[in-house]
Amino acid sequence: MDTRFAISNYPDAAEITEQLNKLIRQPIYTVAADKLARYEEEFYEGKCKKSKEMIEEARKIIPGGVQHNLAFNYPFPLVFTKAEGVYLFDLDGNRYYDFLQAGGPTVLGSNPPEVREKVIELLNDCGPSTGLFHEFEYKLAKKIADNFESVDMFRMLGSGTEACMAAIRVARLATKKKNILKMGGAYHGWSDQLGYGIRIPGSKFTQAHGVPLYVFRHTQEFFPNDLDDLEKKLRYNRLNGGTAAVMIEPVGPESGTRPLDKDFNKGVEKLCRKYGALLIFDEVVTAFRIGMSGAQGYFGVSPDLTVFGKVVAGGYPGAGGIGGKKEYMKYLGAGLDGSTKVKKAFMGGTMAATPISCVAGYYTLCEIERTNACLKAGQMGDRITAGLQELIKKYNLPFVAFNQGSICHLETVGTMHFSINWKKPWKIPSVLSATSARKKEMEHMGAAYMAEGLVTLAGSRLYTSAAYTPELIDDALTRFDRVFANVEIKHD
Repeated sequence: MDTRFAISNYPDAAEITEQLNKLIRQPIYTVAADKLARYEEEFYEGKCKKSKEMIEEARKIIPGGVQHNLAFNYPFPLVFTKAEGVYLFDLDGNRYYDFLQAGGPTVLGSNPPEVREKVIELLNDCGPSTGLFHEFEYKLAKKIADNFESVDMFRMLGSGTEACMAAIRVARLATKKKNILKMGGAYHGWSDQLGYGIRIPGSKFTQAHGVPLYVFRHTQEFFPNDLDDLEKKLRYNRLNGGTAAVMIEPVGPESGTRPLDKDFNKGVEKLCRKYGALLIFDEVVTAFRIGMSGAQGYFGVSPDLTVFGKVVAGGYPGAGGIGGKKEYMKYLGAGLDGSTKVKKAFMGGTMAATPISCVAGYYTLCEIERTNACLKAGQMGDRITAGLQELIKKYNLPFVAFNQGSICHLETVGTMHFSINWKKPWKIPSVLSATSARKKEMEHMGAAYMAEGLVTLAGSRLYTSAAYTPELIDDALTRFDRVFANVEIKHD
């Protein structure tokens, strides 16, 4: 097992938090209005005409014009037709550096031939799906279990959202308790009950439009990096149905956008043992990106259940699953398994664990391990973060750049660093208004990056892959330099 990790130096969470506190107290710095207009005219209107035409047609039959939130960008979404290594290509033939990485799974880079060739072999022999057992279901499960010490068993699902839903059901069956405590601001998919406390710590139900409030009766949130707040709620729950599970993203909410102290996860684990709650690690992003043993291997923590996604299908469809200790995974037994006389968690998944997803996932993990891709991607994350920090100093900007290995953050407005204090309800509208205004400017910055040939996640997060080289990272930094040169204080 490869025990080398992508994180060379864990960021000082307290220092980063203070920088982010200062950022949200500053006026908004963003790309100058005249420069944004030039990007729109010269790049989007001048070089993306085919994309614009297609999106205009798509809007007639697809709500918003795209099928996934990540595909939207200001002033209109672009249409991408090719992915290769570190590059993306659009319908008009423009080439971009890919720092979106499909939301994180392509640790090797996009469309690696070593995986693609195995998928083509499978399609020629078997096709993408049979509805029956395939040998690579076992091979993928064993590969994951061999690398994650806490994973005795693994069950494949269709997405990280489904895996989070399954983890909650298992926790309630195993503990016979009701409440789920999640970290405020964390994203665990879009199921009803986990729409609570997303994006902004303390937001409770305010971001979960379309979900009846009674659904959140047994879902609570605790403030990131605050063990006292977590214990207070665990103690309260002892008299109110108990806590079935504590659910966290191990590097912090929204893939570490609000970073956690390095020893925080061990503190959470200790509290879970004290109060009889299961510890659920959501490693949708961190598994096989932080290292072959995930964030839990890096932090030295043994969660009871682990949620997987994205990379376990190698970027192909069907990217989700749940792994854990045998005593809990027995609640996910399928078929005619009569070896354990327990109630099984209600779940399905006709298109889960298809041959194509399991073959792609297995060979992706093998290639990540063989090439030590986590470490290489992390080194490129270190390089681009250091370069961004130098550019921030060069232009005397209040921006904050930091990384957890190949998960890189470039905070220009600090949208998700706000929080809501319900003891001061009169401040809630101003917080929501501020985050909305800053999100708009984050989109403008993202548009400028795109015009310079840089695809990012919402203009504030970048994933690096093992396909990058120092020379490519340095070229990308020259493009960020051009954007930063066009930044000024926003004038109303």
